[in-house]
Formats: sequence, structure tokens, C-alpha cells
Amino acid sequence: MKKNSILKYTKSFINRNFRLKVYGFDNEGNKINKLVGVAGLIALIGVDFINKFIERALNCGLDKCVCKLRRGLQVSLYFK
Repeated sequence: MKKNSILKYTKSFINRNFRLKVYGFDNEGNKINKLVGVAGLIALIGVDFINKFIERALNCGLDKCVCKLRRGLQVSLYFK
């Protein structure tokens, strides 16, 4: 059974507190290295991973939290 696909935090909270940078390859195999918003990140990795990465970033207590996916995509969350 699939988990609930609802963001734990609002989009405004995430965009206000983090800069989201994506590096690697997207679903079509194109190389990407850019800043994205919450909507762009949802399109790339999905809601479940976003919830997991935001929790990890809030708990790490550092200026930057890097999360890597096995498919070659790296998401960096920078605190503002």
C-alpha cells in the first residue's frame, strides 16, 4: 500500500526557509544543475521524498543538507 502523498510542510514554509538545488540527470536523461521551487522538486522526485528530505534537513542542523538518490540525482537543501 502506498503512503499518503501529502506534504507535511506548506510550500511557502519550504520556499521561505530553503533553497533547493538539483544536480544530476532527470527522468528523460537530460543533465540538470539548477535551483528549483517546491513544484519543480515534486515533478522530479515526488512528495514522499520531499517529506523525507525536509525532515532530514531540519534535523541535521547544518547550513546545507545533501540528499542523493540512487538514480543519479542529488538534491541540496540550503538554509536561508
